[in-house]
Amino acid sequence: MSANANLPTPEESPAAWTVRRAEQLLTALAGVMSARIVADRSGEIEEIHVLVTPEIQPKQAVRNVESALMAQLGIRVDHRKISVAQTAEVRPLEVLEQAAVRDAASRRTLVFQQLQVESPRPGRVQVRVTLRHGEATWEGVEEGVDESRSRVQLAARATVRAMEEELTDAGVVLEGVRVVDAFDRRICLAAVHGVGGRSSYFLVGTCEVREGPEQAAVLAVLDATNRWFLMQR
Repeated sequence: MSANANLPTPEESPAAWTVRRAEQLLTALAGVMSARIVADRSGEIEEIHVLVTPEIQPKQAVRNVESALMAQLGIRVDHRKISVAQTAEVRPLEVLEQAAVRDAASRRTLVFQQLQVESPRPGRVQVRVTLRHGEATWEGVEEGVDESRSRVQLAARATVRAMEEELTDAGVVLEGVRVVDAFDRRICLAAVHGVGGRSSYFLVGTCEVREGPEQAAVLAVLDATNRWFLMQR
């Protein structure tokens, strides 16, 4: 799937785009058979309904939904809006294989864990990004001028540096990151090159600015690279 699949279509409203992206994310979680999100016209989530397999307990499913939406899309959801149903249905082998693939992919995907912004001395800022990969944590640190646009760039570069620490036969190069106004919202766009062997891929990721532009920059880089990253492991 191309990176452009992550962008809204001309016929799609910002609210519909947000719901589509969130539903795609939730259906990729381990043990989730289907997910449906009910949102109002502004895109505010009112209800989330997920159908899970028997091995996933409802409380764990709720936590997984909350964590995934926050880590990947920066969306906070009240747990009371999430309803979980379990099924004991025996699924065909093809469906089981697809679930196994989704489960393996979710374990390999990089997930945002923490962002720290500190001022080591006047006029300078240090940005530290921590990513989670399974049980392991990866960290990247960048320092530069303490200015709003610089902070966004540093957050994106620190994310790339964290990934670079562990990639042995591949690399990631940040092309650029920018916060723009679109669809009556602030959206962070990140462009990177994923280099593996003799192949180079131009990857684009997006994230709505909700918790701050620096965090949106981290999530936009992850949005751009996660599918490519799965191919490198």
